[in-house]
Amino acid sequence: MIKVGSRDSRLAVVQAEEVCRALGDCELITMKTLGDMILDKTLDQVGGKGLFVKELDRALAEGRVDLTVHSLKDVPMEQPEGLPLVAYTRREDARDALVLPESGEWDKTKPIGCSSARRRVQLQTLFPEIEVRPVRGNVQTRLAKLERGEYGALVLAAAGLNRLGLQNRISRYFSPEEIIPAAGQAILAVQGRAGELEGAVRVLDDADARDCAAAERSFVKTLGGGCFAPVAAYAETDGEVLHLRGLYVSEDETRSARGAVTGARREAASLGRTLALQLKRQAEGEL
Repeated sequence: MIKVGSRDSRLAVVQAEEVCRALGDCELITMKTLGDMILDKTLDQVGGKGLFVKELDRALAEGRVDLTVHSLKDVPMEQPEGLPLVAYTRREDARDALVLPESGEWDKTKPIGCSSARRRVQLQTLFPEIEVRPVRGNVQTRLAKLERGEYGALVLAAAGLNRLGLQNRISRYFSPEEIIPAAGQAILAVQGRAGELEGAVRVLDDADARDCAAAERSFVKTLGGGCFAPVAAYAETDGEVLHLRGLYVSEDETRSARGAVTGARREAASLGRTLALQLKRQAEGEL
């Protein structure tokens, strides 16, 4: 029996169960991560998205679990030695979505709640008259804050809402032209120990998701990876061609650039690097 490790949030469990159904004979082992426990600060104040995976990495390295399942957008650009990402699942809807209170009324005197600088800078462009404020916690916690009137609206990943059966809470979708998704958004990453279970996880791996992930994560990694400047990258495949759009914002948020590149999907990582450097030069006024 394969032991699969996951965070213990409802969404993480649903995602891990999806992987278990595809694998067959599995035991799901859940654990709380530091990122789940510290909810009164933004991620950049407490160490970044790596807080969501460290406990799972430790369990994998110690042999307490055989595989771990993550939202790819939460996975750091570098994995611990011997613990590679071994599969990328077929991508769900990668768009961000606007969620209003159950009344359906949008009180624009209250802030929009979102979880990332990437969303914040793009929302400020779309809705310059509305305050954008951080919101932490799992999806259910954020929805409760919305219903209590702490926020006028939330922006959440459509994929998470879909996986939780909360599609009915989506008031509108933001196209990738409006809000470029986070690198890896809506893709599940499966992590394992090098050289183990390679045959078993092959059923999980989606070629389109893998190539899109390679382009998007290369874009972010080229721009620093672990830094907290808002960056976004979203790739789409069409046959043997890959189209990548990206957003670069300087760390002090005074300069930004958007752009896109198209090329052969076999060059996915190279396309990510090329676009990242192009946008950084553009934002710095070197083009």
